[in-house]
Amino acid sequence: MRKSIFSVITAAALLASANVGMTAESIYSALAKAYENNSSLNYGRAGVRATNEAVPIAKSGFRPRVSSSASFVQSGATGSNGRSTTSFGITLNQSLFDGFQTRNNVQSAEAQVRAQRANLTNTEINTLFDAAQAFMDVLQNRRIASLREQNIASLREQLRSERARFDVGEGTRTDVAQAESSLAQARAQLASAQANARASEATYLEVIGSVPGSLKSATALSKVLPKSLASAEQIAAAGHPSILASQALVDSGLFDVKSSEGALLPQVQLNAGVSQDIVDSSLGTVRGSGTSGNIGIDVTVPIYERGRSSATVRRNKELLGQARIDVDVKRDAVRSAVTSAYTALDAARLSLSANQQAVSAAQLALNGVIEERNVGQRTTLDVLNARTTVLNNQISLVQAERNLVVSSYALASSVGRLTAKRLGLKVKAHDPEEHYNAVKDKWFGLRTPDGR
Repeated sequence: MRKSIFSVITAAALLASANVGMTAESIYSALAKAYENNSSLNYGRAGVRATNEAVPIAKSGFRPRVSSSASFVQSGATGSNGRSTTSFGITLNQSLFDGFQTRNNVQSAEAQVRAQRANLTNTEINTLFDAAQAFMDVLQNRRIASLREQNIASLREQLRSERARFDVGEGTRTDVAQAESSLAQARAQLASAQANARASEATYLEVIGSVPGSLKSATALSKVLPKSLASAEQIAAAGHPSILASQALVDSGLFDVKSSEGALLPQVQLNAGVSQDIVDSSLGTVRGSGTSGNIGIDVTVPIYERGRSSATVRRNKELLGQARIDVDVKRDAVRSAVTSAYTALDAARLSLSANQQAVSAAQLALNGVIEERNVGQRTTLDVLNARTTVLNNQISLVQAERNLVVSSYALASSVGRLTAKRLGLKVKAHDPEEHYNAVKDKWFGLRTPDGR
């Protein structure tokens, strides 16, 4: 019998995994791969590193600015009256007081770093949830495709039986046609199930970063889940990273307001310089040279800045107000997600229990209908309908098992606990503090800490 395309693909995946010495993959192993390989998560980590650089940029306002200059000027006609002047100099500028702008800019940058770290944690949570969902979708769709293949095998056998009964005069042409119709419909449903399996495998590859081989069954989370809805809401309100990120942006906005107000205060700057001038005649003799130096303090008091500074202050105040509103928006969204996830998990548990009972009852009913058909009390259509009921209940059970696991991960995600550390994944934890400490006080250097 010719193998289906889906069977060939599945067999190839299993063979490939066996060739590299791998056993069936667990959901925790898949989550670990996603933590290490997912492009969105690595993109977020790069964003944190870029944000870290805002701190040394802000701290540069505390440091002196040193520059050098050189010039060459040729003047006069050629001959004994011509001369050239060569100048070299070094200047230093150091801010002594800038209206506390630099101090506030540094604190704003540090708050942005905290916000970006919280956003990274949120990305990690979303990525791990997507990975868990992708894992369970592959498992579910493969099982559904397998059930539909088994159903085709049963329908083929029933069609063979109906043709045999028709040949000996115990059945009718209608019975054969009904069996043929059910088999054709089952083949179409199998093709759809195989397409769903392949689509879920593509999503798995996108999220987790590897082709799914043989997958182990998974169970619902328990150790990181809250015990009640009230507890879930409290945990999420206190520590969900999206709320923490919005709160950090409020801090950043407050320091931005103070920094922009500092532009209206007096500015004090120390200036110093040393220069060397050399004057040569056109004949190559030195007419004179000299070294000069200067040091002074400049005080600038803003009187009218064309309205720019005032507008900047007003804009930053509005952005601060918007950031404060966003905290409430994030809290409402998290609360809604927690409630939805908690009730969905309860529903998934009840659905699983109901579907288990339905499968058992439908199988008993199918066995009874077959026996009754054998003694002439039921028709072939009754058997086909009972077989369809069993298949549908089996598929519903597979979906209920998938929904229970996914719902548990959704609840852990909604309260902010679906992280590699809390799940105990066997991975090297990403530490954003390491890069931050390497660059926060760096005075110079073009290379990044990883050597680029």
